[in-house]
Amino acid sequence: MNIKYQNFRYFHSLRVRWAEVDMQKIVFNSHYLMYIDTAMSSYWREMALPYQTTLAEYSGDLYVKKSTLEYHASANMDELLSIGLKCERFGNSSILFIVGIFRSQQLLVSGEIIYVFADPKTQSSKPVPLELKKVFVDFEKGLPMVNIHVTTWDKAETVITELLDTVFVKEQGIDRSIIFDSFHRNSVQVYATNLIGYVVSTGRLLPTNNGIGKIERIAVSQVLRGSGLGKQILGTLITAAKSRGDHQVLLNAGISAVGFYKKLGFNDDGTSFTEAGFEHISMSMSI
Repeated sequence: MNIKYQNFRYFHSLRVRWAEVDMQKIVFNSHYLMYIDTAMSSYWREMALPYQTTLAEYSGDLYVKKSTLEYHASANMDELLSIGLKCERFGNSSILFIVGIFRSQQLLVSGEIIYVFADPKTQSSKPVPLELKKVFVDFEKGLPMVNIHVTTWDKAETVITELLDTVFVKEQGIDRSIIFDSFHRNSVQVYATNLIGYVVSTGRLLPTNNGIGKIERIAVSQVLRGSGLGKQILGTLITAAKSRGDHQVLLNAGISAVGFYKKLGFNDDGTSFTEAGFEHISMSMSI
């Protein structure tokens, strides 16, 4: 199997943990399959596809039919590895991935994983949905995995309400009346849909106040957090503020998110306060 670093456009990075090293002081061979599974979860996240929700939509699931690994060199504790995955081809009901596990660009393990799409009740195979195939193909081409919509609350309400309810009311326990307030009506609403139509992230920009716009209600589907969707929504809201003539944007950041916003150019005033039961810091950025 002639696999090179250049074969892959997608990599998942991970560091070898102490518990994964055997008595020979190298990574125990079976852990490489765990590394591949971990990378596969991230692969779906990068496609903006919630794995369980997506497959349930098509009344199917993916089952490993065959795993083939070839070992070329050993990984050691605390080394940083890059797990390369590529969707190589489809059968009627199967998906073939090629795999490369690298230390820097040195190939340690190569392999192939064959999944079969099947009915989860009977585990009998069924054709891979065409819509799902297209997402894999577009991802491997490097095409965008979401469509960004800039609109009004009246047009967005029916499609983003479920995500707002899930993130703010169910996950964070915030009173629904706080989330669904009267400011929605006059705000710029932004949301992203993945390639099969699910709403995966959203946010809003309040009406301008003397050239200052306030960004609120940024929400990302829980299983897709960390894939850059929040950054995309934020960037779109900043662009919308700039387009209407604002010279500054504000937001109230939860304490755990302050570092995220600082990396994107926001500054904080150092004063914390409680909002909806959570500690926040006011942050701003000139645009």
